[in-house]
Amino acid sequence: MTSTLQPHHINHHTTTTTLTGNFHNQQQQPTNISVPDNLFHYHTYPLSPNNINNRCCSVVVLSISASINTVWSILRRFDNPQGYKNFLKSCHVIVGDGKEVGSLREVNVISGLPATKSIERLEILDDEKKVMSISIVGGDHRLNNYRSVTTLHRTVEDDGDGDRTMVVESYVVDVPQGNTKEETIVFVDTIVRCNLQSLVQIAENLEKNKRI
Repeated sequence: MTSTLQPHHINHHTTTTTLTGNFHNQQQQPTNISVPDNLFHYHTYPLSPNNINNRCCSVVVLSISASINTVWSILRRFDNPQGYKNFLKSCHVIVGDGKEVGSLREVNVISGLPATKSIERLEILDDEKKVMSISIVGGDHRLNNYRSVTTLHRTVEDDGDGDRTMVVESYVVDVPQGNTKEETIVFVDTIVRCNLQSLVQIAENLEKNKRI
C-alpha cells in the first residue's frame, strides 16, 4: 500500500491546480502558484508506509522574464548543469548521451558544501511538456533517495508585462540521521532557490541579447 507526498496544499480548478506554500516548513510564508493540471501530477510523490516519516518534500517557484523556449534550452542540458547551478564545478556524462532517460552523469561539487560528488540519473526529459526529472543514485553527499522534478509553463503577470515563464521545481528526499524535516527542507530549498535564481538571470540575459 502506498500514499502520496505532496509539497503543497491542493485546490482544484478547471485547467490549473494551485500549489500553496510548503506545509512542512511553517516558517515560510505561503505562496499561491497556479500550475496547469497536465503538469501537476509530476509534483506528487508516492511513498510506502515504511518511509513516510523519514521523507520530506518541498517546492520552489520563480517567474522568469524570458520565453519558455529560452529557459528550456538552458534547463534541459543534462550534460551541463553547471551552466546555471553555481554549486557545481564540473559534469561528465558517464552512461548514455545525456538526452535519453537512463543517462547518468557525475557532477563535482564546489568546496564548502557537505558533498564532493554526485551520480545522477535522468528520469524524465520531455521537450514537448517542458518537464525534466533527475534522481541521485550515488556519490558522496547526504541527499539519499533524492528525486526532483522541474516543469515550465507560460504565464502572464498581473501587471501586464507580457508572457513570462514559471519554473516549478519540487523534490523529495530522505531526512538525514540527526536532522529534522524542517532542517532538511531549509538546506535543500536554499540550494534549489539559488540554482533557480541563477537560471533566471542567465535566461533573462539571453533573452535580452536575442532582442538586440
